[in-house]
Amino acid sequence: MAGGASKAVGGVLEVVGEIVGMLGENGNGGLFKKDCTDLVRRIALLKHLLEEIRDCGKLDELNNSESSSSSCSSSLSKGSWWNDLVLSLQAAKRLLSIAANFASSDSSDVAAKKISFQFQSVTWKLEKALRNIPYDRFDISEEVQEQLHHQVALVRAQLKRAAERYGSLKSRKFFHVLSQPLDKEGSNTSDEVVVEKQDHALEGIDSEADVADQVFDKLEQSQSPSLSSELAQEKPDALAIPVDFLCPISLELMRDPVIVATGQTYERSYIQTWIDCGNVTCPKTQQKLQHLTLTPNYALRSLITQWCTNHNIEQPTCVVNGKLKKSDGSFRDVSRDVAAIEALVRKLSSRSVEKQRAAVAEIRSLSKRSTDNRILIAEAGAIPILVNLLTTDDTVTQEHAVTSILNLSIYEDNKGLIMLAGAIPSIVQILRAGSMEARENAAATLFSLSHLDENKIIIGASGAIPALVDLLQNGSSRGKKDAATALFNLCVYPGNKGRAVRAGIISALLTMLTDSRNCMVDGALTILSVLASNQEAKVDIVKASTIPVLIDLLRTGLPRNKENAAAILLSLCKRDNENLACISRLGAVIPLNELAKSGTERAKRKATSLLELLHKLQQLQQA
Repeated sequence: MAGGASKAVGGVLEVVGEIVGMLGENGNGGLFKKDCTDLVRRIALLKHLLEEIRDCGKLDELNNSESSSSSCSSSLSKGSWWNDLVLSLQAAKRLLSIAANFASSDSSDVAAKKISFQFQSVTWKLEKALRNIPYDRFDISEEVQEQLHHQVALVRAQLKRAAERYGSLKSRKFFHVLSQPLDKEGSNTSDEVVVEKQDHALEGIDSEADVADQVFDKLEQSQSPSLSSELAQEKPDALAIPVDFLCPISLELMRDPVIVATGQTYERSYIQTWIDCGNVTCPKTQQKLQHLTLTPNYALRSLITQWCTNHNIEQPTCVVNGKLKKSDGSFRDVSRDVAAIEALVRKLSSRSVEKQRAAVAEIRSLSKRSTDNRILIAEAGAIPILVNLLTTDDTVTQEHAVTSILNLSIYEDNKGLIMLAGAIPSIVQILRAGSMEARENAAATLFSLSHLDENKIIIGASGAIPALVDLLQNGSSRGKKDAATALFNLCVYPGNKGRAVRAGIISALLTMLTDSRNCMVDGALTILSVLASNQEAKVDIVKASTIPVLIDLLRTGLPRNKENAAAILLSLCKRDNENLACISRLGAVIPLNELAKSGTERAKRKATSLLELLHKLQQLQQA
């Protein structure tokens, strides 16, 4: 990498380090403790990305107009995604410094609102800077590219949700507050006068991110007495959702409205969770519920569907008046199926163990057959009830319930409903103590749910990883495979790698590599290739005497095994001369030379890079 670019990245890493340090240096964070903590943690996740950029060795040009020999420093020029990221981090540092010491007792309400809005603008700008990172232009491995892509996607998702929670950027109050300097009290001018003066200041803004750009430019200035006169009239506010269409608990547009005993309507998943927590009152009226039956509000669901259609809004349900909307826009009459499935779902709550068991067995069978069934079963409100059944004492019912949830999770839209129903703790408990069949399907369910990046964090923090490692070591043949796929998916998120290492995954993987039956070698190598970029994992891999096993696979493994073995060895040897010397002593040069000539394309690249490192080490030793 060019010296200037390396220095630039190093400087940004220092800023990130200072920001992370703020988490423990600024007391309790005052009024904005949560905002500060959340922003710092999200920025901390970018450290690995910046380190890889710094250490990549060289960086291909990022602008097509430049020559192929362009240096890294030219790629990090003003106006690029890099420039946006740098400015965002600098602004975040300043904002955190002010917000962490903010005390509501000695500052005006306007100042507090201003800081809150500025958290949103910095959040939007960070998210925008991370949208178009050209991973393929960095000289880093495909595994690391994939890891960085997943990691940044996760940070972006968190930032986007955070910005949305702060509220709309397109508001007169927003621009009024931002017209005051950040570190001074609000002016004495009345809100009404300021808003009237700015009434014509907001035209020409196409999106929330555009507003963020305008606001962010103001954050970069030491003073901002007024808005740019180039901006004109405010665009209309976002379409208001009728109050009756919003769930009183979540305040979100209802997907599956149900009526409780008091006559109030709620989103099924939220009211079911309320009841599951032991509450026997209506959240809205506080009246005691005479019974806990949830009755579908078909009339309201129809009105919501019609309203969504009229306003060109994505409908919160796939079923309209007994017809299922297909991916091609056509409809299929499913009225009979709907009636049968709803009757079946009602039986899931039966007090009879036999009826309950029969109903969940049928749900399991139906959910396995088709996507349409998975949609209809979820639409009928089965997911929260199935989650309840995960804790039943009846082993057969439990097995059917976890397998039904696995089947339902195959349909992408159901993943969020399963997470919303709080399924993870119960699935993890089954993974620890259920029957072998239930444990296998629990592992497979976690694999399915972990396809969504935000779920990787939730599942990793739930205690699932030690239970999966135990299944990897002691499970049936199928259980080991299910555990391996789930662990691979979870370990793509960097924060889960340390958890897996501490749970003993390296020892389990080494056992798989040396198993004479040779049935799990490919899976073990794939997981190791993801873990090998983690420093804690590197230490454990070397301590477990894995390097000789990997070198042996370079000689005797299948083409895919050789490829992964070379990739892991390369990760272990980067910036580690001791490991390089070790593989040289163990005779890795000959199989690496053969692999560089006749391996897969990826294997050739890995082997060639390793041989280059070995050659540099030899030159260093001879100097």
